[in-house]
Amino acid sequence: GAVLKAVIRYLNSIMEETRRALGRLNLLKNQIAPTPTAGSLPAKSGDDVVIVAMARTAMTKAKKGGFRDTAVEAMLGAVLKAVVEESKIDASLIEDICVGNVLAPGAGATTSRMAGFLAGIPETAGLSAVNRQCSSGLQAVMNIVNAIRGGQIDIGIGSGVENMSQYSFNDAIRPDLISDQVYEHETARNCLIPMGITSENVAARYGVTREEQDAFAAESQRRACEAQKNGLLPGEITPVKSFVNNEDGTQTEIVVDKDDGMREGTTADKLAKLKPAFQKGGSTTAGNSSQVTDGAAAVLLARRSVAERLGLPIRGRVVSYAVAGVPPDVMGIGPAFAIPAALKKAGLTVDDIDVFEVNEAFASQCLYSAKHLKIDLKKLNPRGGAIALGHPLGATGARQIKTLFSELERTQKRFGVVSMCIGTGMGAAGVFERE
Repeated sequence: GAVLKAVIRYLNSIMEETRRALGRLNLLKNQIAPTPTAGSLPAKSGDDVVIVAMARTAMTKAKKGGFRDTAVEAMLGAVLKAVVEESKIDASLIEDICVGNVLAPGAGATTSRMAGFLAGIPETAGLSAVNRQCSSGLQAVMNIVNAIRGGQIDIGIGSGVENMSQYSFNDAIRPDLISDQVYEHETARNCLIPMGITSENVAARYGVTREEQDAFAAESQRRACEAQKNGLLPGEITPVKSFVNNEDGTQTEIVVDKDDGMREGTTADKLAKLKPAFQKGGSTTAGNSSQVTDGAAAVLLARRSVAERLGLPIRGRVVSYAVAGVPPDVMGIGPAFAIPAALKKAGLTVDDIDVFEVNEAFASQCLYSAKHLKIDLKKLNPRGGAIALGHPLGATGARQIKTLFSELERTQKRFGVVSMCIGTGMGAAGVFERE
């Protein structure tokens, strides 16, 4: 017994010394590692998280478009399958999937798990669901990025899906279940302000005129229509076989392969005739707000060293990510604070970025954020934004990554940013590099 106790004490002392040594090594690593500063991008390494493949469905009008009768697992399954096929990866190597969703119960965790199986991904891959409201698709991607960076996995998929035809914001909050404390606390109470009113608050507080909003919205429509005519937007889309229900009880099989939200011939003068949608005398209208939309998108990610060993294509790398909190009553200004935070982490400046994909929840907030950061509007949403394409809440962030890289590859540019505002008062932003 005495000998055994001595052996145990000896082993414990070795383990403790090992822990101390690892701590000293980590401290030394942190001391000698260069801290990114403006103009000092982190060098490429085998531990980079790289983008291997991306896919998105068409973005279709809620209640009216081609996905109105399509289950979320069918939409999501199509893009999960697409990234596996595009990359030619052995699906059994995928270790985890994260799916952004806002409106389905439980962020659609169960239906998303089903989607993975429908896509041919085996049960050995885990799955989680995330709801950070309008940034859910981007957050899902970054959850996988962080799992790879943390050494938990080597390969995973970040994705997002939303069917706004079938699920509603009306089910998200039960006012009768909210405590009196919320109504007595101004900032907490402001989380209940309708999104359209927060847009009006941004316009009024920061001086974004109705004329500016309508001109911005018209340009979004023009760019989207042009990108569709030129084959740029169609080139992003994974066609999905589906169906629509007819009034006589029959079904018609269709292929959904085209964004249907853009309005040809939209002008600022025509938009000026629309009535305010949320507030009497306001400036936010149906024409200068994002559309209610159905869609899905996915991004396959891997550790660079693993991707290279497996011979997987490398489209680019994830450089940085940041989330910033802002007052809930002007939640739309989130990108104005999240983008600088992400750029600082990347060691880049606004001028270094070639393409900005900033979600157009409302013209008021997107335009304010761009002006505040002095973003060249020619670099902002060159293929149009959510005013023309629509905003399927949980899918938008992942969709923007696909659109961003399609444009970076077409123009042979290097850096891009994806960003959006977030209900209850936040902004999120990711910085990406094309390779």
